[in-house]
Amino acid sequence: QELLVESGGGLVQAGGSLRLSCAASGRTFSLLGWFRQAPGKEREFVAAIQWSGGNTYYADSVKGRFTISRESAKNRVYLQMTSLKPEDTAVYYCAASRSWRWALPTDYTSWGQGTQVTVSS
Repeated sequence: QELLVESGGGLVQAGGSLRLSCAASGRTFSLLGWFRQAPGKEREFVAAIQWSGGNTYYADSVKGRFTISRESAKNRVYLQMTSLKPEDTAVYYCAASRSWRWALPTDYTSWGQGTQVTVSS
């Protein structure tokens, strides 16, 4: 399994921006994705990127505000978050998939420890 380590979370005011980073060990994955989980809620898909082709996928709730990108040479994936809203507050997780499916947590085999993002109103 891959080892995934997230960084970049923090506290930001509504309308602000943050960039999350995920460092991945190994190269056995096909996709890297971001999920988030707010207190009392299920883990939900945010964005994913195909490692070889670079195709990207987004949840409707973040389209136009979040951008996922990769840096292949460093085995890193990023989530640039702009126009943040209080409802974006959650623990954000990086995850690796060995398939081409990307929308469900069960599509992923490895998870990072998570990084907290808090958006104040």
